[in-house]
Amino acid sequence: MEYGNSLISPAQSMTMKIKNVFLISVFLLLSACSRPAVFQSYDLLITNATILDGTGGPAYTGSIVVRNGIIAQAGVIDTSRVRASQRINAAGRIVSPGFIDPHSHGNPLETPHFDNFLAMGVTTISLGMDGSSPGNNDVSAWMNETERAGTGPNILHFAGHNTLRQLVEAPRESGLDSVYIEQMTTLLNKALEAGSFGLTTGLEYDHGTFSDLDELAELAKTVAESGGLVMSHLRSEDDDSIESAIRELIEQGRMSGADVHISHLKIVYGNDTRRAERVLNLLDEARNEGIRVTADLYPYTASYTGLSILFPEWALPPNDYQEAARNRGGELFSYVRNRVNARNGPEATLFGTGLWAGMTLAEVEEYLERPFENILIQDFGPAGASAAYFVINEQAMRLFLTDPYVMISSDGSPSMHHPRGYGSFARVIRKYVVEEALLSLEEAIYKMTGLPAVTLGLTDPNKAGIPRGLIREGFAADLVIFDPDNVNDPATYEDPHQLAEGFDWVFVNGTAVIADGEKTNRLPGQLIRKNPD
Repeated sequence: MEYGNSLISPAQSMTMKIKNVFLISVFLLLSACSRPAVFQSYDLLITNATILDGTGGPAYTGSIVVRNGIIAQAGVIDTSRVRASQRINAAGRIVSPGFIDPHSHGNPLETPHFDNFLAMGVTTISLGMDGSSPGNNDVSAWMNETERAGTGPNILHFAGHNTLRQLVEAPRESGLDSVYIEQMTTLLNKALEAGSFGLTTGLEYDHGTFSDLDELAELAKTVAESGGLVMSHLRSEDDDSIESAIRELIEQGRMSGADVHISHLKIVYGNDTRRAERVLNLLDEARNEGIRVTADLYPYTASYTGLSILFPEWALPPNDYQEAARNRGGELFSYVRNRVNARNGPEATLFGTGLWAGMTLAEVEEYLERPFENILIQDFGPAGASAAYFVINEQAMRLFLTDPYVMISSDGSPSMHHPRGYGSFARVIRKYVVEEALLSLEEAIYKMTGLPAVTLGLTDPNKAGIPRGLIREGFAADLVIFDPDNVNDPATYEDPHQLAEGFDWVFVNGTAVIADGEKTNRLPGQLIRKNPD
């Protein structure tokens, strides 16, 4: 064999080949050692975090990386190989999923930022509560308009039963003709197809109060077929009738197959916690039967609604109030007086709207030097104002709060004259976790994240697109960073529009809406559609 101009033997040739292979291997090894390490690029890196993932499980220490609004990794990560546009050292602080409010109010086209919710760590809100919903007969158009305008938090839509009744011009009576129910079913189907998450009822309010079980169950069947949820403002929350009201909702679930949910669970002017225990036993019995039933509550002892709750049915629509006041004045005065006194007296009614907002009925009575029933009947009437009513038994509320199927809500809005719209989630952490230890932080976070997410279907990508409510790979980067000891809820009944404090960072879809304690005015929220295409 010739090699250049020389002759070499086969043995020499093999030796040279081995040397060449060795030299090449050494070269490749040296090249690999000198090559820079492979870095992965992300939008956000959170290090040294104490992570509560939303499942209720114990906290663990780790890091979280986010790319394109999605959690790419969470846990033990080699951060030396991570490049990120933004880095946050969360040492000494909790990182949890963003809170989910299953019962909220507001108009995203008027107050798109919803600073009241974002400031207390809420990254997803639910609208269309208590039977009254936006969008009317074209929910899809409302969703598109809201999406184009942009919002701070994510938004879910529910169709309201009372709204459906109004749209089909159903008479204010029970036993509706099937034509009306068919028309409501058509509208409900249209809303569900657009992405609505279910149906809400307001059975204490006009229109809803006239419905019967057959009507409610028929509509619930449509919700069950879509995998949605029926959320109910019960027919009554009074101490002597709440059990029968819950049985009605359970029967609605039994007849339809739908999951059912109690909005703002409470017992009005009931001072015996044994009633609360019977309520929880009733719900457990339904679950043992296979009926999925859950509830939410806000952590305050005052409810908030219109003055109509103080008036008799015969003075409310479809009846003529002025005629009732003229013809049955004495009876009306007695009813209103007894009703207010049964609800802890005029001192327990705090006006939230109108000329006397911020004053109790007792204070207005003293100022005007007229009996409070006279003021309510002659100056206000059933539709004259809204008020906070200090009628909730705190011991019953505390018992409900510890139940594993009860989650946290606000039932609040940016404009409502009640501190729950600004403080509910912060109050649970400050009062019931840090100060009183009624709940562990793990339990509280679960009630604000994982539990509502599962109940609403947000953890299922087949139901809600990108899953939410937990810190897991592939879930939306709705995140909150905070020190529980710094969380505070300064909102009061006298000054309810004070933002919660202590949530240092709040991310919605990976974008900071609160950055190092300061709001950013960004609108990264999404209109989340159920069963997306």
